[in-house]
Amino acid sequence: MLPIPTGPINTAPVGFVGDDEQHAALITALEAAGVELGTYDHRIVNWLAGSDWPTVAVITSLIHRAAHTTTS
Repeated sequence: MLPIPTGPINTAPVGFVGDDEQHAALITALEAAGVELGTYDHRIVNWLAGSDWPTVAVITSLIHRAAHTTTS
């Protein structure tokens, strides 16, 4: 898996990551942030995981950064 950006993103992340790895990145970020997921939440995460890597990388980065901000 490509690294998730940890700071502000000014250009689209590059590369390709398959849907399964993108799904894992999103779930990992949400779990690390302490987000409890319901059935519909999982459905939307599955849908997002089918997006392109730059989109998933930015959303995952935002989750990580938001969680870090609230716990600092």
